[in-house]
Amino acid sequence: MQERVTTVTYGEDHRQFNYTIVLNLIQAMTASLISYVYIRAVQRKPMLTMNAHRWKRFFQVAVLNSSASPFGYMALRYINYPTMTLAKTCKMVPVLLMNKVLYRRHYPTYKYAVVAMVTAGVSAFMLFKTSSKNSKISTVEAVENSLYGLLLVLINLTIDGAVNSTQDQVFAEDPEITGQHMMCMMNVCSTMLMTVWLLNPLNPELFSALQFLHTHPRALVDIGMFAVCGSLGQCFVFYTLAKFGSLTLTTVTVTRKFLTILISVFYNGHALNSRQWSATGVVFAGITLDVYKKQTSKKTDLATTAQPILSNTDSSHQPKESTKPPESTNNRPVDSRSFEPLALSASAAVDGPRHRQRKQPRRQSEQLVDVAAS
Repeated sequence: MQERVTTVTYGEDHRQFNYTIVLNLIQAMTASLISYVYIRAVQRKPMLTMNAHRWKRFFQVAVLNSSASPFGYMALRYINYPTMTLAKTCKMVPVLLMNKVLYRRHYPTYKYAVVAMVTAGVSAFMLFKTSSKNSKISTVEAVENSLYGLLLVLINLTIDGAVNSTQDQVFAEDPEITGQHMMCMMNVCSTMLMTVWLLNPLNPELFSALQFLHTHPRALVDIGMFAVCGSLGQCFVFYTLAKFGSLTLTTVTVTRKFLTILISVFYNGHALNSRQWSATGVVFAGITLDVYKKQTSKKTDLATTAQPILSNTDSSHQPKESTKPPESTNNRPVDSRSFEPLALSASAAVDGPRHRQRKQPRRQSEQLVDVAAS
């Protein structure tokens, strides 16, 4: 739908809809409405309580996102959609770089290998596509326009990388923000920003777009379908973004595009050359490496977490010797140093009668001697 809205001509005058800010405004309004309905009706959750810091972060993401889309739409005027798709397959690289440069986020070494393998494999697959013999050679002007279109795509990808890295930072700073909250508030902020821009008296885009839609109502149908389909897709995109991060999201989207192309090739009975098969192997090798490393790290984390639990369980079954001194009957603490005098006194109490019994006969004998002497 994006290609149709930006490239198809409408009416007898064969005019294109070239009002990208208005198109972004309609997309943002639809996405914010659908995300709000999803939060309130499907999830049955309250809306996010906003404060100054959250507004600042959402506006930051909205400014970046709103400035990225026009470059993508303008690029489609100078390059075809397959070239745009090829350029989009390299999105993992700016996402990785922007996370590294802007927020000093570190990734394991295998992530860099996965990004390189998937990007190189998908790009090589599309570049090694067999061209038609009947294709016409473009003129020098068309080549210049194509280079200009690639420059616009490069700017679009760079800003997209900044958007995704900033979204990762927002989720890391504020755990209460979910993917649907991000989708709703980012599009609300984008709507406000673009509305202010379009209501500028020096900007005639809004009036021109409304006049175009009035004279070409068919374009309104295509724009509406594009906005609804894009908003429904954003629900899944923002869920994945909040759950797994922007790099994983980009890996999924790039892989999905590659699998779509691959399925289309086999479904339509097209043949792949040896270089395309090699590129396909590189892509699947990168995906396999990513999955393997994630599973290995999960098993390692589970083993590390379970080790203290097992050690605590084993120690709980062993009998414990009490080292506490006995409690006194008068609820006073008993000093262990007082045990020895108590023991001595107790032994003395036991031995005392025996000593008295041994001394008693001597006293009686002494009395008898005294009587005899007298």
